[in-house]
Amino acid sequence: MTDIAARDPASFGFEKIVYEKHARLRGRATVTINRPDVLNAFDFQTLREMATAFEDASWDDDIGVLVLTGAGDRAFCTGADLKEQQRDCVGRPSHYWKWMGAFIDAHERLRNIGKPTVARLNGMTVGGGNEFNMACDLAVAADDIIVRQVGTSRGSVPAGGATQWLPLIIGDRRAREMLFLCEEIPAAKALEWGLVNEVVPRSRLDAAVDALCAKLLNKLPGCIRYTKQQLNFWRDLSWHLTIGHARDWLALNNLTAETAEGIAAFNEKRPVDYDAVRRRAAQP
Repeated sequence: MTDIAARDPASFGFEKIVYEKHARLRGRATVTINRPDVLNAFDFQTLREMATAFEDASWDDDIGVLVLTGAGDRAFCTGADLKEQQRDCVGRPSHYWKWMGAFIDAHERLRNIGKPTVARLNGMTVGGGNEFNMACDLAVAADDIIVRQVGTSRGSVPAGGATQWLPLIIGDRRAREMLFLCEEIPAAKALEWGLVNEVVPRSRLDAAVDALCAKLLNKLPGCIRYTKQQLNFWRDLSWHLTIGHARDWLALNNLTAETAEGIAAFNEKRPVDYDAVRRRAAQP
């Protein structure tokens, strides 16, 4: 059984995440997306490292709860690294298909980790970052953060969790508002809508997460694991009915002018030229 034994986090040699066990509390693991220079956006390597850490935490019977967070105080996670997307995926559907496979794998390992997970929202929670927030069971947010989906303004469709789970979590009309308008949702509104469980002053964020983890550790692991499995039913159903199709459609969408313009505008730090995209689409 040594092949499935849990390991010392230091043995993995991770470069894009920080993986800790028992650092703040016995029984707690923490995965920190460690790319603060790009607001903790994830690239392919980050996703692979996250998946590996989630798998290890799942196998470690000394771990009873996992916390997911971002390095620094500006961002929890802002989704996919759009410089990598422009370099490797725009115009190259097969590359995006592989990238999306890594994204799906990280989500599957997090959602099926077999123990409670907590999103520690220490800053901007945007796009795929919010999808990882929603993939966690519970969320605690600093009172100055914002949550936002941006796919339809950037040449993508947020079908890696947002289209599937937002209607379940905040309701259909609010989900449509969030996904169509791509506007910022302040922490207080995120709490009102049910996107997070608790909002605290930034100075109390770690204490609040610690307290929640202590409560979760004071539960029976087998019972909480199966309770989670049952609770995941509707999320799993919506995910598995759509994610494979989304992977193929999003791969092909990398051939479109919408994706090229949306990502280029972001990297060039200019507004998206929506009129030019519509004019091109209207040409005979």
